Amino acid sequence: MNELLLINKDKNYTSRDVVNIISKKFNTKKVGHFGTLDPLATGLLVIGIGKYTKIQKLFPKEDKTYEVEVLVGTSTTTYDITGKIVCNKEIIVNKYYLINSLLSFEKTYMQEVPIYSAVKVNGKRLYEYARNNEEVVLPKKEVTIYDIYDIYMKSENNYSYLCFTIKVSKGFYIRSFINDLSKVTNIPMCMSNLKRIKIDDFDIKKSYTIEDIKNDNYKFCDINSILNYKKVEVDDILEKKVLNGCIIDNIYNEDIILFTKNNKLLVAYKVYEKDSKKMKPLFLF
Repeated sequence: MNELLLINKDKNYTSRDVVNIISKKFNTKKVGHFGTLDPLATGLLVIGIGKYTKIQKLFPKEDKTYEVEVLVGTSTTTYDITGKIVCNKEIIVNKYYLINSLLSFEKTYMQEVPIYSAVKVNGKRLYEYARNNEEVVLPKKEVTIYDIYDIYMKSENNYSYLCFTIKVSKGFYIRSFINDLSKVTNIPMCMSNLKRIKIDDFDIKKSYTIEDIKNDNYKFCDINSILNYKKVEVDDILEKKVLNGCIIDNIYNEDIILFTKNNKLLVAYKVYEKDSKKMKPLFLF
């Protein structure tokens, strides 16, 4: 089977836990996920089954949208509430200063990868360096904030929280962003809750919980409606070429083309790197 499932992950599940559950449910080892969520985080996890474990090639941008809750007045080693407390103090929050600092934060910048992450440096994952108290130069990568909205402050049990929704580029660490914001404002902060609600055109509104999956209360994702590329219906000659993986002329003026037969997806083609006037196969449906 070749399918996509949109999962609304609960807290305390790892992304691997979800993959294992789906694998057992559909009796296949060919299961993968797009974009890891930490156990603390909830929300949208895109699951590919069969050939669709590699369909991520058709979603190169991977823009993501999150609902974020930030505990103000506390900082930790992991930049979220699961870590050891580094600083914890009562502060009088200037709501307008904090929100203005959030909105005026540099939109594209070099973000440092958090040491408590699975990114590898010299063949070893960063969290291994952290657990062994070993020094390591943390890598940086360029990331972009596209939008920040639905911003508000709240108080619960004498704690203050900054809440907002943020749309960001691939590879963006929300925890690191909160730590960066903490440095800019000189206010201790850490992530207390995180919910991913979108990945590109995949929306949490069309997702299912683990319990839904176990109880057969789900539908597979309609991939045809998600892929917003130009579609070309093939004739018999072109069908034979694209199914055999032939290099073809780029007469479509598009980076990616989806070839269909009777409105069913056959093959995705992309511009050939060596010759922009040609196209080569990207994904066989």
